[in-house]
Amino acid sequence: MTDRTEEKFYDKKISRRQMLKYTGAGAAGVAIGASGLGGVLKVFGMVEEEDNPRSKNKFNFYGKHQSGIATECQSYVYFASLNVLVNSQQELMDLFKMWTPIAVRMMNGEQIDGQTSNMLIPAQDTGESVGLDASNLTLTFGVGPSLFERESLSLASKKPAELKDLPHFPKDQLDPAYTGGDICIQACADDPQVAFHAVRNLVRAASGKVSLKWTQAGFNSFPMKGKKKETPRNLFAFKDGSVNPNGSKEAEMNEVAWIDAGQSKGWMTNGTYMAVRRVQMHLETWDRTALQEQEATFGRHRDTGAPIGKEKEMDEVDLEEKDSNGEYVISEASHVRLAKKSKQKIYRRSFSYSSGVMDSTGTFDAGLLFISFQKDPKQFIAIQNSFGREDKLNEYITHRGSALFACFPGVQKGGFIGDSLFSII
Repeated sequence: MTDRTEEKFYDKKISRRQMLKYTGAGAAGVAIGASGLGGVLKVFGMVEEEDNPRSKNKFNFYGKHQSGIATECQSYVYFASLNVLVNSQQELMDLFKMWTPIAVRMMNGEQIDGQTSNMLIPAQDTGESVGLDASNLTLTFGVGPSLFERESLSLASKKPAELKDLPHFPKDQLDPAYTGGDICIQACADDPQVAFHAVRNLVRAASGKVSLKWTQAGFNSFPMKGKKKETPRNLFAFKDGSVNPNGSKEAEMNEVAWIDAGQSKGWMTNGTYMAVRRVQMHLETWDRTALQEQEATFGRHRDTGAPIGKEKEMDEVDLEEKDSNGEYVISEASHVRLAKKSKQKIYRRSFSYSSGVMDSTGTFDAGLLFISFQKDPKQFIAIQNSFGREDKLNEYITHRGSALFACFPGVQKGGFIGDSLFSII
């Protein structure tokens, strides 16, 4: 199909869809007023939306894997952990079916209802993204271990053995307000309002079916070299994610993140496990620390991101190199050395956050929303255990939040979010 033919095809698709939605508005109006968008879907069946090839700054919704994982990282995230309120597997499946066309439209940069046709009822879309394009919005959905423990949902037999709460790590001081959840939505975009709008409207459409457990907004700033994004810096001013696998290379992601057939429960094939940690960074303490000590803590030079003793960010980390006094150039308690010793790889997709103050002393509530994807949670657990109590960085951080989610494989056209969970053992 040529681009021109594809555009004509898409226009016809829109036309038929709009006619379906708005023809016979008198009959549908009752359902819309009574139960919002869910009522429309019940009247007409699940509306199938298409990725719009004409949308600006857009990632596709449909594909082998969910967006927002290997996708090039955006500047903003709005992460939400939800509690499920439905009481049957059918209701849960209907929830994901309802969310699917909404997600496609928002990733197209479109309003979820196309247009407001009845001024006497609340608009279906909250409207704060009107006039903005797709802003490279991605939506990633996952389910937590607690979902499978709800007897009414009858999902216990489908729970992967790997999906369980992360263990308690040394120096954890977890706040229950930032732990766990039945479902997660990770909305990433290059506009913070687009990311927030996505979560807001998904939760609003699911009123009475889910409730918010905890949320966190985050941000990244990417230095540019030509047209290429360079590694962003965290709030300690060090480059964050220098040795990340290349998300655009399927072979690397197959090794680190994507679940193979037979590795886990069948419904997880081509999915991944998401570890989420809300890490408070003690900025006041860090800011009183000498630069040399800061660099020794990470095992990297702050300005270049190069390993200690090297010149470039991507230079190989040499753990055996010693100085003239016979001491390791990269400290034995440095963050980079301990991570390297674990011999594990994960795919990082982290964001900084700043959420006001912690208490009456005016201490910043700021830090890192650490997000990583891996084929098996053991990869992340091994790295975290390697840090243990030895990691010099422990002096400057406290882990406050923790969660683990199983992220579904991608959605194929004609399917819906999480459909493999309901059709494959």
